[in-house]
Amino acid sequence: MSKNGAWRVSRVSAVGLLFLLLLGSALPGWNVTEAQQQGTQPQTQPVAAPQGQNPLTEEPTSRLADLIRRGATMEEIAALTEPIAKTPVEAIRELKAGNARFFTGVARRPELAASQRRAQILSQTPFAIVLSCSDSRVPTEIVYDQGLGSLFITRVAGNIIEPGTAGSIEYGVEHLKSHVVVVMGHEGCGAVKAAMLPAEKRRAEPESVRFLLDRIVPSVSGLPQIRDEKARMREAVISNVRHQVHELNKNPVIRAAVQRGQIAVIGAYYEITSGSVDFLETEEELRLNR
Repeated sequence: MSKNGAWRVSRVSAVGLLFLLLLGSALPGWNVTEAQQQGTQPQTQPVAAPQGQNPLTEEPTSRLADLIRRGATMEEIAALTEPIAKTPVEAIRELKAGNARFFTGVARRPELAASQRRAQILSQTPFAIVLSCSDSRVPTEIVYDQGLGSLFITRVAGNIIEPGTAGSIEYGVEHLKSHVVVVMGHEGCGAVKAAMLPAEKRRAEPESVRFLLDRIVPSVSGLPQIRDEKARMREAVISNVRHQVHELNKNPVIRAAVQRGQIAVIGAYYEITSGSVDFLETEEELRLNR
């Protein structure tokens, strides 16, 4: 090797050693020189629990954050995980706030720490149940700016109530800590539009598609004459939302939960073009068209 080549190798080695020394001084619990001399792997020091705090008297959220910092087990994290909302009023407020963040462009896109994500295998605590359409343009968690474990979602074309969706909602009400059930339709729903077709065209659809459409038809049969196509479709979708809420309220499990104040059953309309959700909460807003 030439002298110039040897000089370059020495220079690279020196730069590399300097980098390791600087890195060692910047990382707590890592002493490069000591590790090299002893031939052992450097160790990081565990984070000690804060002094003077009793975990049993802290608020669940602060205790959860503290446990995560200390490397808690999945069981410890799951035991402290609480739903975001604990009453129907709080649940509706959180949905509205999340959607406002979404359509104004300031969504948080909530993410969980790895330990929290793993702990979800032990339990779930969704604060809201949402029956929405299968439409790919209606990603429910994103629309409400919610993260993993916050919403219990059932999706089917036309957001209809039938044995499968009703059973899913019953499960959410009876076994999870949810406080609101939302039936959400959306702008430009293809299932609702298909249900407005003449009967002979609907009969040309496959059997399972006809099953879906037959549960929407009653809600769009007596619509008022509206010339504007967009306005007419909005009225049809909202009419279907009202109809499905009405069907859901016939369910004895749902009716009992409403009567004891555990949940509220409301409707919603998602406007794809703006990103906003209109909520139907009052008896008047949910009243069926006659």
